[in-house]
Amino acid sequence: MKDNESQELEQVSFESAFGRLEHILERMNSNGISLDESLKLFKEADKLITVCSSKLSSAEKEVEMLIKNRQGSLVLGQDMKPTTQNFEVGNPPLSR
Repeated sequence: MKDNESQELEQVSFESAFGRLEHILERMNSNGISLDESLKLFKEADKLITVCSSKLSSAEKEVEMLIKNRQGSLVLGQDMKPTTQNFEVGNPPLSR
């Protein structure tokens, strides 16, 4: 069973977690931070990194499912990973 802190972190948006990570990094890079505070911030950052990684992985899987060809199957590259296309406004999609 997960503790309340872990459950709360999972409810945080990716953007909020990432913003907090940026704040922690700035704080840790500042002068005058104690060892105890650094350790506390490091532990929090470690949890936030796990949450962000999980959310990115989940989003990646969802995007992979959305990248389908017209027959409804994933288009895989030679590395057996779903193919992607760069998105640029005004360019027509590549034909298959």
